[in-house]
Amino acid sequence: MLYFIYDYTFEGLLTAIFDIYNRKVFPDRIQGGHLPVPLFTETYTVVSDPEKADRVIEGLKKKISRQALHHLFICYLSEIENIEASLFRYIRKTLESPSGIEVNFADEDVLFLSKIYKKVQNEAERVKQFVRFQKTADGIYLAIMDPLYNVLPLCSDFFQDRYADQSWLVYDSRRNYGLFYDLRKTEVVHFDQPIRPLQTGKMEDEHLDESEIAFQRLWNDYLKAITIRERKNLRLQRQFMPKRFWKYLTEKQ
Repeated sequence: MLYFIYDYTFEGLLTAIFDIYNRKVFPDRIQGGHLPVPLFTETYTVVSDPEKADRVIEGLKKKISRQALHHLFICYLSEIENIEASLFRYIRKTLESPSGIEVNFADEDVLFLSKIYKKVQNEAERVKQFVRFQKTADGIYLAIMDPLYNVLPLCSDFFQDRYADQSWLVYDSRRNYGLFYDLRKTEVVHFDQPIRPLQTGKMEDEHLDESEIAFQRLWNDYLKAITIRERKNLRLQRQFMPKRFWKYLTEKQ
């Protein structure tokens, strides 16, 4: 068996596809270097190369629309098991097809990736809708999320446009990275050590701005005042907002 090992980036995946065609060797699997490799498996380590990745992109542009090309990136962000195989088969069929296959939903890979695309897009919309910021003691607005898919790259422009007048950090606790906006630009940030509030979403009062503490108390008091306990419908609440988002809501803590 032959495994192509890449650096778990979209650019690295495209480089791997370029190397496959260049070497004329088709591996049994393409996977990120963070995953274990079975014993007695031959491996080839892919070194990400922007020029090689661009050549694959230019080849795809001749066969499919820019929108379809962007859809491939979105599908990659799903991080589902062995998504590389589906993307490789799709790209291979596209490059070898006279006119491209992006609307050929009779093809199982086209149909599969179209479903994955919708799931990732829907998750990105949920993150935009359900994000909740807390103002920290140092004046930064912090939001913790735990999305099913790696959708923060799809939300960056939205957050920067909507919250352009404040410094904020949107953190993905599942993947341990975040987007930080400093009133000028948005950057990807990582933390060497896990920070408890970033994992749980619960900030202690000592880390919050005084106005944030007051607003949270007012919000809870307001909800208690308007809630009719006899009409509480948790099933309906879950329909409007998945329960996995509840732990980041002030009123649910």
